[in-house]
Amino acid sequence: MEIFWFFSAITTLGLIVYWFQILAIHLHSPKQYPSNREGASLPSSFPPISILKPMRGLDDNLFDNLESFVLIDYPEFEIIFCLQDRNDPAYKIASKIKDRYPEEDISIVTERFNEGLNPKVNNLMPGYRIAKYEHILISDSNVSVGKYYLREIAAHMRDSSVGLVTNVIRGDGGHTIGSIFENLHLNSFIIGSVCFLDKFFKMPCVIGKSMLMRKADLEAIGGLNSVKDILAEDYIIGERMHKAGKKVVLSNHMIDNVNEYWGIRRFLNRHTRWGKLRWRIGGIKYFSELICNPVFMSSLPILLWKPSRITVSFALIVSIIKIIGDLYIGEKIGSRLNPLTYLLSPIKDLLIGFVWFIPILSNTVVWRGNRYVIGKDSTLSRCPESGVWSWRYRIFDAIRARLA
Repeated sequence: MEIFWFFSAITTLGLIVYWFQILAIHLHSPKQYPSNREGASLPSSFPPISILKPMRGLDDNLFDNLESFVLIDYPEFEIIFCLQDRNDPAYKIASKIKDRYPEEDISIVTERFNEGLNPKVNNLMPGYRIAKYEHILISDSNVSVGKYYLREIAAHMRDSSVGLVTNVIRGDGGHTIGSIFENLHLNSFIIGSVCFLDKFFKMPCVIGKSMLMRKADLEAIGGLNSVKDILAEDYIIGERMHKAGKKVVLSNHMIDNVNEYWGIRRFLNRHTRWGKLRWRIGGIKYFSELICNPVFMSSLPILLWKPSRITVSFALIVSIIKIIGDLYIGEKIGSRLNPLTYLLSPIKDLLIGFVWFIPILSNTVVWRGNRYVIGKDSTLSRCPESGVWSWRYRIFDAIRARLA
């Protein structure tokens, strides 16, 4: 019985934190989440911006995602699609966008750059070198934005003390179970954590889906070249900006991260990788993520003690609370997910709970076909291909493949 009371106390703590996450999201009023707000009260002059889009492969809804950037209402900007080579299927999509809008300032850079271990930064470097403007925006290819996106985030840059502007992200789409899980997680744990850290701790938590910076500020902290061997390059850039005395602003303008046809394996692999980088960056703070998963914690007495009326009832009550809370967040942020999908939220939380342990047992990650060892602050190094240590990674991977 002591096991039950121990985990029920931790679960209660997790629910309290979850309530504060909901409060943090609530403080970002939905009126501040416009996608096509007419008559917005915005400054009349804006700096020109270079938009860098690192691309590889066919992301869900790729054409529409890229087109949403072309249709932005903003005085002056350029779009640079960054690819490693023309054989990438994303090249055809980028070319179609360029051909459809010949009057727009769109460039496609196809240059193989392999000086770093982070493939995204490798993609960005050639585009960054030719960017015409002082203000640069790095945005992933699976992001869709509204008409006034640039106007609203660029308004923050009028303050010279602001070094970086990032955005609140909403998961959108979902035709498969993996993509539904991904969007549920983005629209609960991810958005809740980002808003919670920003509102109550003033801690920047930058996600690379949208990062607006000045070149001078980025170069002052080492530039892109300094994060070419770092897995969480976005978070580290934000942290360095903060330490350099520059403000990191979380814009209230919400952008969509489109996920349509993910499989379960892709969902698990992604959050295993994200968990590993958070473990390597946060250290002991990583354990707070387990505590802040009340569904998983409330289920542990069933696994570690025994299924009984009190343990099962407690887990069900917590699951219902989480479903209602996630549904409220979805309504608050204007999520287009089917309300019935929130019934899957506890299952998603259970999977995330089990995934949480993997980063403590493994320090390797496979990203875009390459295997790396993750060190402190998510610094990457190549995984050894021979020797005793290589067998450790191969054995672990074989076990993981069997269980996947």
